[in-house]
Amino acid sequence: MWQKFSQILKSSVGVISIIIVLVLWSTILYFGISFGKEFFFSVTNNNYADVSDTGTSFENEDCNVYGINLHGNVVTYNSNDAYNDQDKIILDQTSADEVVWYVKEAQSKDNIKAIAVEIDSYGGSGEAGEEMMRAFKESKKPVVAFIRSAGLSAAYLAATGAETIFASNFSDVGSIGITMSYLQNTEKNKKDGLTFIDLSSGKYKDSGNPDRPLTSEEKQIFMRDVKIAYEYFVKLVAQNRNLDIEKVKKLADGSSVMGEQALKDGLIDKIGLLPDVENFLTEKIGAEAKICWQN
Repeated sequence: MWQKFSQILKSSVGVISIIIVLVLWSTILYFGISFGKEFFFSVTNNNYADVSDTGTSFENEDCNVYGINLHGNVVTYNSNDAYNDQDKIILDQTSADEVVWYVKEAQSKDNIKAIAVEIDSYGGSGEAGEEMMRAFKESKKPVVAFIRSAGLSAAYLAATGAETIFASNFSDVGSIGITMSYLQNTEKNKKDGLTFIDLSSGKYKDSGNPDRPLTSEEKQIFMRDVKIAYEYFVKLVAQNRNLDIEKVKKLADGSSVMGEQALKDGLIDKIGLLPDVENFLTEKIGAEAKICWQN
C-alpha cells in the first residue's frame, strides 16, 4: 500500500511541477510581449519627438510646405565634434549635406507643394553655400527664402538659389566678397620661447602656416585665389538675381546693407517677416500654407 501511495505521490508531484512550469512560462511570455510592445512604441515615439518649436511635425497630414533652417556657420558637413552623446548638433552651424538632403526629400512628398528656407547666418564655406544654392535652384517645387537677422556671404549665396527672397527692414543682407585672412602667431611664439621648424617638401607646401611669416610670393598666390573666388561669387549672384554683372561688382565690396536698400539694389524681392512669407506661399500654392520645420 505504501508503494502505491508513493507512486501516486510521485505522479502528483510530476503533474504539479508541469503545471507550475506552464504557469511560469505563460507569465514570462505575457510580460515579455507587453514589455516588447511598450519598448517598440517608446522608440517609435522618440523618433518623432525631436521637432522644431517653430512649426509642425512633418508627420502632420496637413503639412504642405517643407521648412528648412539655415542657421549659424555654413559648412559642407557636420564633423564628429559637432554632436553630443545623444547625436544632437551642439554647434551653431548648418551643413550643405543636410540641406541638400532635405530639398531632395521634399521632392518625393506629394503633399509638399513648396519649400521655405529661414536664413540667419553670417556665412561660412563658399563651397557649402554653392551646394545649397544649386539644390534650391534645381528644386522642382518653388523655394522661398526669408532672411531674419542676417543673410551674409555664403548664406546670401545660398539664398540666391531661391525663387523669391524676403528680408526684414532690419536684416543685414549681402556681404558679397571673399576673405582668407588669419591670425599670425610668430611674435607670440617668440615670447613663449617656441621655434618653428620647417620640414615641408615644397616651396609653397606650408603656405599660410600661422606659426611663420607669410612671404610676398605666398601672399600673391592667396590673393590670386581670392580674386578668382570673388569673380565667381559675383557671377553667380548676377546670374541668379538677373542683375548686370557690373552692378553686382559695385555692390560686392564685402559690406552688408539693410532690407530696404537690399530691395532697391535687387538683392532681395520683398520686405517681410514669416507671416508675410506664409501669406505669399498661400497664394503661391493655392492653399493655406502650413510649414513643417525639419531641422
